[in-house]
Amino acid sequence: PPTPDDRADATAITATATATATATGKIPTPPGSTEHTFASHDGAALFYRHWPAANETSRAVLLFHRGHEHSARWAETVQKLNLDQDAHVFAWDQRGHGNSPGERGHAASVSVLARDADHWARHLVAAHNIRLPETVVVAHSVGGVVAAAWVHDFAPPVLGLVLATPALRVKLYVPLAVPFLRLKQKLLGPGQVKSYVKASMLTRDPHEAAAYKADKAIFRQIAVNLLLDLHDTGTRLIRDAGAIGCPTLVLGAGRDWVVKLSAQWKFFGRLGAPVKRMEVFAGFGHAIFHETGREIVFDRVRAFVLECFDRGNRTPNLLDADLGGYTRTEYDALRSPSKFHWRLARLGLRTVGRRSDGIRLGLAEGFDSGVMLDYVYTNRPAGVGPLGRAIDRNYLNSIGWRGIRVRGAQLQTMLRDAIVRTDADGRPVHIVDIAAGPGRYVLEVLRTLPPSITATATLRDYKEANRAAARALVARLGLSDRVTIEHGDAFERAALAALQPRPTIAIASGLYELFPENAPLRDSLGGLADAIAPGGTLLYTCQPWHPQVEFIARTLTNREGRPWIMRRRTQGEMDALVAAAGFEKIDQDIDRWGIFTVSAARRV
Repeated sequence: PPTPDDRADATAITATATATATATGKIPTPPGSTEHTFASHDGAALFYRHWPAANETSRAVLLFHRGHEHSARWAETVQKLNLDQDAHVFAWDQRGHGNSPGERGHAASVSVLARDADHWARHLVAAHNIRLPETVVVAHSVGGVVAAAWVHDFAPPVLGLVLATPALRVKLYVPLAVPFLRLKQKLLGPGQVKSYVKASMLTRDPHEAAAYKADKAIFRQIAVNLLLDLHDTGTRLIRDAGAIGCPTLVLGAGRDWVVKLSAQWKFFGRLGAPVKRMEVFAGFGHAIFHETGREIVFDRVRAFVLECFDRGNRTPNLLDADLGGYTRTEYDALRSPSKFHWRLARLGLRTVGRRSDGIRLGLAEGFDSGVMLDYVYTNRPAGVGPLGRAIDRNYLNSIGWRGIRVRGAQLQTMLRDAIVRTDADGRPVHIVDIAAGPGRYVLEVLRTLPPSITATATLRDYKEANRAAARALVARLGLSDRVTIEHGDAFERAALAALQPRPTIAIASGLYELFPENAPLRDSLGGLADAIAPGGTLLYTCQPWHPQVEFIARTLTNREGRPWIMRRRTQGEMDALVAAAGFEKIDQDIDRWGIFTVSAARRV
């Protein structure tokens, strides 16, 4: 239990902060901290605070604040954790909160916030000499979902993860609130939802409740799109928690009026972490870092953080994850005989579905073929009569194909960045796509480059139909003098190593996801590492999640006419394969559904 001195210290911190914020309308600088900004992926200058370690160390703790709040609200927690002898402590203001720019309470998606977190972490490594393999993340409520999404989707090699009352499922007391909000957003466009949560529902501590009410920097609304995306991301994280492998501590509140404890238990039960713990504090409200008796929370978090530091980074060997583990188990289950309703779905595709040009093309060439993907990129519904066009429109609007189109746009952005970076370094720009299909995304980038940059490309593919489509597109875009098209096996190491001219940028997009075994990928990545000089760039994609993975396995066929059964690779597994070949990941993007990632890596 807290001593009178503890209570006096906490009250003094709260009183000072409240008085300053009320008088000036500005967020006070907590004692012992410094203020900084970093440039995120879109150039936004996001704000963060730094409590330096007393001793020289590369250890760090990263703090993700609760929804509506800001980094200064961590002041007492930082003081009570008393980690300054062991680690640096950093706390950011999520975009749209505190001192960070952006519309208040808004972000395009949780994936944008997770990418912000990734850029923040990379900045801290460069600017403050910390190491991610010596870093523990502590996150609260909405910040817990952002942090969990970052760890799941971007696979940073952090030591541990503390999720305090994570908002995996917000309590919306209005019946059918989620479908109603989806309809409202569709009909009326963007909007805000005001939080129904009063300070007394967050904490029983009257001083903390008063501080919350008086803090002008706390924005009590949230954008509708972000609230819905928080719901969808929480659903995805619960379903795929097995992909999270770092030691995790989940802290719940027994009197939580804001989020559902049952969702936290589901997430915890499915966590893939070999070290995982969950503790529920009876009688505590949602704001457990500001609750009466919060000293026990500080003690639990401090003990876990120090335990992570003492244990060190014990990253599991993911290079052989194809032989056994989480996604291998899923893959084996998908190879089992299908049930009757899947047979009906296949029958529908092969009969009525043929009126759709896209489905008919997929049945003929394979739903994973290059020409199929080019049809998806083109995105022009076509079919036999109005019914065929309607079926095709629905087919092209499926979540997987929408994700593919986002992946294509993200790949083009990263390719442009790599071209500009390579040219600025004084290197020749020569691109090789080892499984290009028709090569649309590469050719469209080449066509839009400024005259000051000279770039050439080699498009390789094993299938003549794809090469023929590429030749036609090259001729139509007038790029015949800059593009070479050739037959190539994307998994033949010797042929890739002997590529001429030697590539400075290599692309493996939509390829590795199609093959469940890791040995061919290691050959392919090894060949590219042999071909690319140090400093060159590899662009690669991954599919860490897919909500329709069973539907695809049971109903669609691949380019070989067999069931299209995919073994998902976690982002950590894919990054481990890339790192083992001699590359260092420098950037990543992901669609808002968490299906596809696009990453850039530098040859080291």
